[in-house]
Amino acid sequence: MKRQVNYLGFLSLLALISILGWRTGNTGLYGFFGFAYYFRYFWVNPDEFFRLNVQKAATFAFLSEMISLVPFLFVCSFLYGGARAVPAAFGLSFAAAIFAFTAALMVLEWKERKGAVE
Repeated sequence: MKRQVNYLGFLSLLALISILGWRTGNTGLYGFFGFAYYFRYFWVNPDEFFRLNVQKAATFAFLSEMISLVPFLFVCSFLYGGARAVPAAFGLSFAAAIFAFTAALMVLEWKERKGAVE
C-alpha cells in the first residue's frame, strides 16, 4: 500500500525564511523558525480523524484571526498612527491565527492521545 503524504509537514519549509534573517541581519525573520514544529507531521498518517482535527483547528484559527483583527486595528492605530496601523494589525492577526491553529491542534492531539491511553 502506498503511503499518503501529509501536506501539513510542508509548513515546516517556512522555517527556511529564518535563514534569511541570519543572512540579512533582519532579526524579525527569526520568528519563522517556529514553523519547524510542523516537520514532525511528515511521519503522521493523515487518516480521517487527523483531517477532522486539522479542520477543527483551522476553523478556530480563522475565527480567531477575524475576531482579533478589529482590536489589533484599534490598538495599532493608537500606537503607530494611520499608515502603519493596517499592516501591523494584519501581521499581528496572522500571527495570532498561526498560534491559535498550532495550539488548537496540539490540544486536539493531546485529547486524542489521552483518550487512546484510557
